[in-house]
Amino acid sequence: MTATPTVSAEVRAAVAERRPVVALESTIFSQLGLPAPHNRTALDRCVAAVRSAGAVPAITAILDGVARVGIDPGEYDRLLAGTAKVAERDIGVAVAAGWDVGVTTVSASLALAHAAGVGVFATGGIGGVHRGAELSGDISADLDALANHPLVTVCAGAKAFLDLPRTLEYLETAGVPVLAWQHDWFPAFYTRSSGLPAPHRVESADVVAGVLRARTRPSNGVLLTVPIPASDELDPARIDAAIDDALRRATDDGVTGPKVTPFILAAIERATSGASIPANLALAENNAAVAGQVAAAVCAGERQRVNS
Repeated sequence: MTATPTVSAEVRAAVAERRPVVALESTIFSQLGLPAPHNRTALDRCVAAVRSAGAVPAITAILDGVARVGIDPGEYDRLLAGTAKVAERDIGVAVAAGWDVGVTTVSASLALAHAAGVGVFATGGIGGVHRGAELSGDISADLDALANHPLVTVCAGAKAFLDLPRTLEYLETAGVPVLAWQHDWFPAFYTRSSGLPAPHRVESADVVAGVLRARTRPSNGVLLTVPIPASDELDPARIDAAIDDALRRATDDGVTGPKVTPFILAAIERATSGASIPANLALAENNAAVAGQVAAAVCAGERQRVNS
């Protein structure tokens, strides 16, 4: 990217010393992610999970027109109140226009983390091919970013209301390796299985790091999907019914584009009587913890390569 992000001293030192760093998006921690006070809880738990794994957390955002990788705790309240979403295509606009607070999506976070030399990124769930995309053309920029930034992205699969078979097909076409963490199925965010077999199962962080090193397209990233912990999984039938109802209402109300995701998530929250929120917190924290392990393995591999 042309605009070089400002990197915090802690993150900059860790990258220079080849110590593990995990990038985190800021949308999930904002008003566009989880409702207060759950967004603060998510932030605290994800940061703590990364540090417990021995890695440095690197939250990405736009603050005062500056692209940032690594946010100081004293600035967290600004992210929590954020309402302006920044995808990768919007970074230039947010910087040039001097946006006060821009919270980053998966695609923007991958771009900023890559520019800062960070090799691992954790999020809740990625975007993908939307249902009806053959008519609307609605395909998340997350998928293009995964194909063009060489990071390991750790997530709980794609958001469950998407067209998951077509999302997997897109990733195959783009050459993005899709891995499942100690699991045989592609997860669907709130549930451990979408019913779709995962392309590849992996058992350890060392194998994930090895896949990143051995990929044949240097620009491609690797997608590591981690199922929500079994104790936090929601009932698949209840989730599917809530999604179907929400998609019908979104169509009736003319909800399209970036407004679809928050609309569907709010509907799921209502349909599950709020149970989707603790599930979301659990999977985000779990992803951050696994990402910390992967970041350590990636750094160990880099050190070994340099010293050999």
